[in-house]
Amino acid sequence: MPDSPGTPVNPPLPPQHWFADVLASDGGVVRLGPITPEDAPALERFHSRLSDRTRYLRYFGPYPRMTPKDLWRTTHVDYHDRVGLVIELGEDIIGVGRYEYLAERTGPRAAEVAFVVADEHQGRGLGSILLEHLAGAAAEHDIESFVAEVLAENNGMVQVFRDAGYQVQRSRDGSVLHLEFDIDPSEALQSVRDSRERASEARSVGNLLAPKSVAVIGATPSTSRVGGAVLANLLSGAYQGPVFPVSRTRRAVRGVRAYPTVREVPDEVDLAVIAVPAAEIGSVLDDCMAKGVKGLVVLTAGFSETGPSGHTAERELLEAVRAHGMRVVGPSALGIANTDPEVALNATLAPVLPGRGRIGFFCQSGPLGAAILGEAAARQLGLSTFVSAGNRADVSGNDLLQYWDSDPGTDVVLLYLETFGNPRKFSRIARRVARTKPIVAVSSGRNVVRIEGEHDLDRSLVRNLFAQAGIIQVDSITELFDCAMLLAYQPLPAGPRLAVIGNSAALNWLAVDAARNEGLVAGDPTHLGPQAGPGDYLTAVAAAVTDTAVDAVIVIYSPPVPTAVAAFAEAIRAGAHTGPDTPVLTTFVADQGMPNLLATRGEGGMLERGSIPSYGDPERAARALARVRRYADWRTRPASPIARPGGVDTARARELVARWHAEAAHWLSDLEAAELLGCYGIRVVEFREARDADDAVAAAEELGFPVAAKATGEIWRNRPDLTGVRLDLWRPDEVRRAHTELAEISGNPVHIQRMATKGLGCGFRVQDDPSFGSVISFGLSGTIIDLLGDRVYRALPLTEAESAELIDAPRAAPLLSGTVRGRDIGKPVDRAALAELAQRISALCDDLPEVRELQCEPIMASPDSAAVLYARVRIGPEPNRFDIGPRRMV
Repeated sequence: MPDSPGTPVNPPLPPQHWFADVLASDGGVVRLGPITPEDAPALERFHSRLSDRTRYLRYFGPYPRMTPKDLWRTTHVDYHDRVGLVIELGEDIIGVGRYEYLAERTGPRAAEVAFVVADEHQGRGLGSILLEHLAGAAAEHDIESFVAEVLAENNGMVQVFRDAGYQVQRSRDGSVLHLEFDIDPSEALQSVRDSRERASEARSVGNLLAPKSVAVIGATPSTSRVGGAVLANLLSGAYQGPVFPVSRTRRAVRGVRAYPTVREVPDEVDLAVIAVPAAEIGSVLDDCMAKGVKGLVVLTAGFSETGPSGHTAERELLEAVRAHGMRVVGPSALGIANTDPEVALNATLAPVLPGRGRIGFFCQSGPLGAAILGEAAARQLGLSTFVSAGNRADVSGNDLLQYWDSDPGTDVVLLYLETFGNPRKFSRIARRVARTKPIVAVSSGRNVVRIEGEHDLDRSLVRNLFAQAGIIQVDSITELFDCAMLLAYQPLPAGPRLAVIGNSAALNWLAVDAARNEGLVAGDPTHLGPQAGPGDYLTAVAAAVTDTAVDAVIVIYSPPVPTAVAAFAEAIRAGAHTGPDTPVLTTFVADQGMPNLLATRGEGGMLERGSIPSYGDPERAARALARVRRYADWRTRPASPIARPGGVDTARARELVARWHAEAAHWLSDLEAAELLGCYGIRVVEFREARDADDAVAAAEELGFPVAAKATGEIWRNRPDLTGVRLDLWRPDEVRRAHTELAEISGNPVHIQRMATKGLGCGFRVQDDPSFGSVISFGLSGTIIDLLGDRVYRALPLTEAESAELIDAPRAAPLLSGTVRGRDIGKPVDRAALAELAQRISALCDDLPEVRELQCEPIMASPDSAAVLYARVRIGPEPNRFDIGPRRMV
């Protein structure tokens, strides 16, 4: 490429996947992308605004203005050996980074890297963002290390490299530091990136939930209109900052001075709540951008929920908001709330908002959110923060999980999810958060599609993948709150052992049966009899909660005649408090208002830790306890590393995929699939493709008798009637006859395969799920098993522990152990070999994103091996894998 502006050139197109919206360390949004020749005027302005000190530190001397030659060379790059990236806010460049390949160096490919950030934006972590994305671009072009020359007095730049997570080698030449480091992603580097991502996303949500000032755009006195309802809630909720109504037609709204536009508000505005018609959003955004508003809550409907034109409008809204550094909740949102007395923000349309508590709640649907808030208030279940994201154009459940993870005011997380945004990221964050704070989620499964041949995939897949991440999955709002009440008020059960105490034999046994059906260990109930008094309850409950053989207690009270129940409630409370580490649940059949009598009160009259949850019937109590118990068991398991088996040739596998890859997804041939799997140590039982009878006999003699002959073609794969298969062929004439028959019925070549050791049939499948990404499933083979839908699912990649758990999870898994209900049915199979096979499949699919679907089925599991008899692989365009690269918002 020429080095002067006088030489004509046709610059290459910038890589589109390098464009990214990224959160700075203060939670603001910045836009990053490859530099282009059109950036020259903005780059010149950027350089002119740098302070003399910043220019000196970057260029090692005075450099008041860029020469035409330097300006041209900086903006004309090849996006390969010479790469430049810019960070923009609105129309301005606020950061520039570049690398240039050092062709003269011998050894591993290296490039010199440098970057500079505008003075007013230094300290926002933009240097780290540039370094991450430059390293990502360099890795795409086989550059292995970066070199940087930095003035020793440039402490800020030295700190960027020091904190980046790289292993930096340093040397000094006078006042200049020479830094060099490999850019290959490491576990330490990813940990640093995750930590920065967590902090910036938490800060970003915190900016929304704790604004110092709020403007309501579209404010009106009428509470029957959106702008009036949200303004009334803000003014009546003791919000600690100023509220600015914005109305083009009124000088004051509800006694508060109003302004025609948000630009004309004399003070700073942190949060703007937008309640104007969709057609007016454009002009409102311009005002917010000019004012420097940090975040938006868009209550207005009429976007993606209305169809294609609404999708376009929503996408344009998000583009404009992010380009100017803002975040947006909505559109079509119910709003946000923070019950912290120091904030007291109620920027919602909800008619009822619960008081202060320690539960964070996120949902999408506005009407459903209002109903949920009403239910929480009725149950006296206090919230810490609440976000209803509507169409979830920007702020998502992932963002809230990052915030609640570090929020000291939140102990329990509730989610109502319709979509999962970035599923890989959701799983990663949820696993971490659930280690310390329980997450209860209802998923509508709206975007989980049914895959042909799978039985009730949506429900079982969601249940399995939530359980894998430590999420308590429930099927209804009622069950959501049933679990929340137990988690918010009572300790986690230490084990599955349950004691049931009550005065109704029928209800006692109902509780016991429900508990046993849910996997709890419940002994015979303690029948107190219909004449039992408060003292009998106190004694029985105190004995149960102090019994080392009891992990939880369900107490049932059903008065034989109408009577005052306060004395019984107090007796149960007193008995429960003698063993504060044992959870106690109750069912008061007489009175659904029993939480009032079993409560420990906090701020605003909300229930607090130590309150005893009361359920409408003992079955609900048992279900809630069982779900919480499964979560408690998951939390006690030690974290397991991602499995990376040995004997893997990733380079060879990538070479093969590159050779076979095409724009359209397609299935590999059987021989290609076997070759690719072999790179990961997955050996398909050896076979040959025979086009005539002589080929078949020759293949059988080469492989060694006995052999199997198999018809090829889609309709012959895994047929339960085995019409297309001939097994245990010991002689050439048998092979010849089998080939003739199978070729005649299929019209395709025939596979001759070495006979595997007989065993139990099972199989692994990997497929793309639109809500969760790549998902692996495992199950035993057989028509009845398929009809029952007995397959279990896990998100990839698998940890070592998850690989073993996957094999033991199907209901039919006891068949693998050789023992069913105490009866020996054969020798146990090599489950360790199956777990290792799962690890190898996981590694393959994680390393090769072009693999869109994979099947290893049937597999013959025997006492000594797990033999793959058949494998299929479909490859196609690489899906979005942004979660494993440099930080970006998706």
